[in-house]
Amino acid sequence: MTSTLTLPETATWSEILSQPDIWEGWAETLADQSAEIRGWIARRGIDTVWLTGAGTSAFIGGVVGAGASKLRLEDRASTDIVSCPQDVLTAGGRILCVQFGRSGDSSESVGVMDLLDRHRPDIDRLHITCNPDGALATRPAPGPGETRVMLLPEATHDRGFAMTSSFTTMLLSALACLGDFDAARLPALAAEARTLVAQLADSPCPRPDRAVFLGSGALKSLARENALKVLELTAGRTGTQWDSPLGYRHGPKAAVADDTQVFVSLHPDPHTARYDRDVADEIRRQFPDITVQTVGPGGDIAFDGTGDARADAVLHVLVGQIRAAQWSAALGLPVDDPFQGRNLSRVVSGVQLYPWQR
Repeated sequence: MTSTLTLPETATWSEILSQPDIWEGWAETLADQSAEIRGWIARRGIDTVWLTGAGTSAFIGGVVGAGASKLRLEDRASTDIVSCPQDVLTAGGRILCVQFGRSGDSSESVGVMDLLDRHRPDIDRLHITCNPDGALATRPAPGPGETRVMLLPEATHDRGFAMTSSFTTMLLSALACLGDFDAARLPALAAEARTLVAQLADSPCPRPDRAVFLGSGALKSLARENALKVLELTAGRTGTQWDSPLGYRHGPKAAVADDTQVFVSLHPDPHTARYDRDVADEIRRQFPDITVQTVGPGGDIAFDGTGDARADAVLHVLVGQIRAAQWSAALGLPVDDPFQGRNLSRVVSGVQLYPWQR
């Protein structure tokens, strides 16, 4: 099928296509706000950063936390903090809790704020969110820890079920605040994304029974996000896996069957990319009748990228987003609400939050 001809007009498809323009338009504001936040972090004497979110928002932490930093970056899903606060809230040091949230109203976002308010009000907070009316944007903290809010452009508050522009823009914003990513690079990144979107949107890609996404380092969490996008938008009718390329060889590869597509993200570091390519070649040899595609510099789905795997993740994720939307439409599902109000909802709510007795 040719996606641009067969995909109906949906919020999800529009939001996928809008990402390059959003990043480019956000560049100047992000440069100013991230500089202020970096200065604030330095003044507060922060040494440890918790990267916190649920689901797709949690995978931002996995990508950002995989890179080298002067700060100690810890990937801590809000789902884990809420369920196992004893593993986290007893930590010492000068801590910044960064929460990511499209709506800012998920049960776990609220749960983390409740726990910090009661047990660790000394911890500083940075909320990166897309909803000006959500709890992350509006709820005050008791102190003495300080709070900063980075509110993303309105267009990132995705209306579709799946997080797309919200994920990529929160990720890039976090890199600008916590790493050495220069927001001035966003226009060039956006230009590459436009080319890649056009390539993917116009390429036929029949839906498989199973889709596998592999990536090394920061791209491992990105592979997880791609797998989730396909699982969500096809309402679970396409089985998915994610792993690192080397990790996949140690058992999980047993899931490969006749109708499987494998996507291997190529890390921008040449040393790491050798392993990525070796595993892709191995799977091709062992399963000659399935489709295996490499993604990234010199890959089957090619782009140059920035050389930083964490920033390049926003290019790699376009593969999962677009294929997921194409395959959802091919199944005849409503792409903006593939579960049609059953089982899963756009904002996770209704989780029973239990008070923690420290």
